[in-house]
This record gives sequence, structure tokens and C-alpha cells, in this order.
Amino acid sequence: MTRTIHFDNNVDLQMLFGKYDNNLRLIEKELSVKITRTQTGIKIAGERNQSDKVADLFDYLKGIIANGLEVKSRDIVYALRLARSDDGIDFKRLAKDKIEIATKAGLVTPKTRGQIAYVDAIKKNDIVFGIGPAGSGKTYLAMAMAVNALKRGLVRRIILTRPAIEAGENLGFLPGDMVEKVLPYLRPLYDALYDMMDVDKVEEYTEQGIIEVAPLAFMRGRTLNDAFVILDEAQNSTDFQMKMFLTRLGFDSKTVVTGDITQSDLPKGHVNGLVDAEKVLSGIEGIRFIHLTGEDVVRHELVQKIIKAYSKK
Repeated sequence: MTRTIHFDNNVDLQMLFGKYDNNLRLIEKELSVKITRTQTGIKIAGERNQSDKVADLFDYLKGIIANGLEVKSRDIVYALRLARSDDGIDFKRLAKDKIEIATKAGLVTPKTRGQIAYVDAIKKNDIVFGIGPAGSGKTYLAMAMAVNALKRGLVRRIILTRPAIEAGENLGFLPGDMVEKVLPYLRPLYDALYDMMDVDKVEEYTEQGIIEVAPLAFMRGRTLNDAFVILDEAQNSTDFQMKMFLTRLGFDSKTVVTGDITQSDLPKGHVNGLVDAEKVLSGIEGIRFIHLTGEDVVRHELVQKIIKAYSKK
């Protein structure tokens, strides 16, 4: 069958179609359709089911452009990957799952089934554990959810923490104030933060205490109300530290704990707090454990292959 899709005059067709129509060619290949440009849109030739998918996909891509962002081939690749999975997630659902945070690279959107489950868990639970390999989006998506919650007024502050195990949590001998001392260990969190907010705004919020960074040891004795708290690299926490941290949760707060249990730097003889937490807390209502895998890695495709290769050792 043949289907024609017309686009509004305010839609940048070249941005939608990609340079040299590369986006059209990619969609043609993946969905087994033939797409022809018309003066006001496109004409699709193919099976009805596939043509409907193309129409929904372009609705999704138009949403990206509507936010003033460029459609990149990777946006299409991950959207198509989701749609062709066994119990595929349609493009309408994917559009609804976007996080209303624009970055330098585009709108933050969960791009895999695992990431969608992770974001959904953060929306519905007060404590979520995101466990998975590097590049699976566990820290970046948590940061996007935190910034989104702050902008929407759902929380009054963001608190970022991480075990400074390389310094033995003994930071007193390092030069500078507390932020400067712990900054090297929180760099990945800051990288994500600077991607989602202007540098001046981050510095302003930090001075005002709206954004706070601290090593895990400094969480002891506090109660964290009206806050979105992220504990990163949690595989480097002990069971005692994890219990101490989780019991800081206050009213109207949300906590996300991220880590990769295959990359712990804890000395021998210490109980891994992340592993122990899942054993102790699984099944408690309001707490969710989401396991991301190599299939959820959204970096260079070689990263997925590297993770799979090392998992076979």
C-alpha cells in the first residue's frame, strides 16, 4: 500500500530527513519501506503495519524538532531498536517517556527497554537502585530526572554524593574547601549536570545550597527533606555506609543509587553495600532494583561488544 504524510509548513523538513536524506534511507532499510520525498512531506510504499510505524516515528521525530533540537541518526537507531523488539514499545509511548530536559546533545529520552523501566521506576518509587555497566545511562538519566524535578518544583534541592574510596574518605589533608576536595570523585556527576544546566546556573545554585555535593561520609547524621539525592558509584560503599545513607531519606524526597557491581574498588574483607542492599531490601514496597545490561549501553557500539566479551571471562 501507499501512504502520504504531509507536514506543517513550520516543520524543518531537511532537519527531519537528515543530510542527503540519510534519515529516510535509514528508516527505509530498517522498516522495509520505500520513502519518496514530496513537496509537502513524504510518500511511503510498503506493508500497512510498517507504514503506520513510519508515520508514528515521524511524529516522534517532530517532537524532537519542536524542542529546538536536531534529529540525529542515533535517535532513529534506538527508536527503531525498541520498536522491533519482541514486545516492542511503540513510538507514541517513547514520545511520552521523554524527560523534559534539553541538553547540548538533544532531548533526554530513555533509549532502551531497560532505561524506560529505570525512568518509570524513578517516577513511581522513592528509592531506586540502578545497577549496570558503564554507559547504560544509570547516572545520566538519574541526573536528568533530578534536574527535571528541581525545575518543576517537586524538590527544593539536588544532593550529589559518591564514596571517595580512593582517598579513603579522609579528605582533610587535601587542599581546598570540601567541594574542591571531593570534585575529582564527583566529576562524572558534574559532567552530566553541566550538560543539562548552564555553568553559571550550576554555580549559583551551588552557592545557594540548592545543589550540594558531598562525599558519602558527610551524609552521616543528616535528614534530607524535599531533595533529590543521587548516590553514584555505590559499589564502592560498605554495608554500613549504605545503611547510613538510605536512612537519611526525609519527607518529599527521592533517592537514586547507581553502581556497577563488577567494578568495586572495596578492599578485601569489606561487605559490598550495593550487593548487600539488594539482598536485604528486595521486596519492600517503594524500593525498586533495576538491572541494566550491555543491551542498555548507548555509547559507541563497540562498548557493548567489550562488555559482552569481558562477561565471558
